Amino acid sequence: MSRAGVELRRTFEAARRWRNFRLYLIGQLISAAGTWMNFTASSWLVLELTGDGVALGVNAALMFGPTLLLAPIGGVLADRFDKRRILTWTATAFAATALAMWGLVSTGAIELWMVYSLSLVTGTIVSLDMPARHSFYVEMVGPDLLTNAVSLNSAAFTGARLFGQLAAGALILAFGIGICFLVDGFSYLAMIAALAAMRPDELHPQERSTRERGHLLAGLRYVWRTDELRQPLLVIAIVFTVAFQFAVTMPLLAKREFNGDAGVFALMSGLTGVGMFAAGIMFANRNVPPTMRRLGAFVLGFGVALVAAGAAPTRPIAYLAMVPLGFTCMAFMITANTLLQLRAAPQARGRVMALYGAVFLGSTPLGSVIIGWVGEHVGARATFHLGGITAMAVGASVLWLRRRSNATTGGQPRAHEGAGGEAVPDPGGVTSAVPGGQ
Repeated sequence: MSRAGVELRRTFEAARRWRNFRLYLIGQLISAAGTWMNFTASSWLVLELTGDGVALGVNAALMFGPTLLLAPIGGVLADRFDKRRILTWTATAFAATALAMWGLVSTGAIELWMVYSLSLVTGTIVSLDMPARHSFYVEMVGPDLLTNAVSLNSAAFTGARLFGQLAAGALILAFGIGICFLVDGFSYLAMIAALAAMRPDELHPQERSTRERGHLLAGLRYVWRTDELRQPLLVIAIVFTVAFQFAVTMPLLAKREFNGDAGVFALMSGLTGVGMFAAGIMFANRNVPPTMRRLGAFVLGFGVALVAAGAAPTRPIAYLAMVPLGFTCMAFMITANTLLQLRAAPQARGRVMALYGAVFLGSTPLGSVIIGWVGEHVGARATFHLGGITAMAVGASVLWLRRRSNATTGGQPRAHEGAGGEAVPDPGGVTSAVPGGQ
């Protein structure tokens, strides 16, 4: 076999070996394209209805705010019940919400409060969907191919972003905003069909938590007392709250700084997706174990890319800057996601990933409103600079602390840094040990 063939097989190893994951990946590709069409159309709809950057932030806060409160409950459900069934119900609910938005827009009845209300409903569904989705990968492919599976899924999601946002821009210009919501609603049929076609006997069953009470608080205590989980979550929380809000003000950057229309916004977003897709494919090919050091490096790079994108003087340079922005953004997310999954005890993985979702999406209500206000009153460029400087400071701090830690221990990792075998507070009634990952 040629070298290119070997590289291709290694890149798609999880999909090649496991039929269930292949089905999931196809369904994800189709439904995610619809999701990004919906996101692009929603952002542009709010901007058309209000012309206000703060309204963009409020809409994002309503869409992601419920995750902050409800994701831990979603994690308990993911640890206790069949994740495939949970994902089927949430996909159905997402479809119904998108079709409701299409009906309101196509009839001309849409008002801002309706957009806000449906965003709140969508956020509630996300709270239940995200913990089950993230913790389902290991059941499809097993722990050995988890990084490969997460990377391939990220590549599929961002490849869908590239197509979905470019398609949304074209459809909005040709037919109006409503068509994007209609396409999104029907796109979920692909995910529902994929989940239904999976073979249960080919899944990798994970130990489930019991039905006893107190698992929500037990999961929170488990994460806080475990350095291997608490440290990356704190980094993720800071970066997501400030730096990851660039998508909220990208419409302002396109419209006010570069005098663009929906097509310009869609192209900028789509090129960000090109960088994300490239990162997903690279990580899938290398299947590199995640570490805190790599997490810090990618945060630092993400901050540099944000500052560069915000400083772009012309539209063509801004387009080019979106590619490294997307690459470093996705590199950070893949590393953070797999770092937490590999370090979590199996019977608590859903609750751990629920906290990841809570800081990922739940940080948006605070961050998006602040960033939206800065974008409206100071300028869209300032939001990119603020996020970039914050990310660079966090990344540099992580790298400095890792270097100091290595100097203290003589280069040998301590238990909480990935040596493995450290006893941790029991998250679900069973004694466990956190696996290594440094």
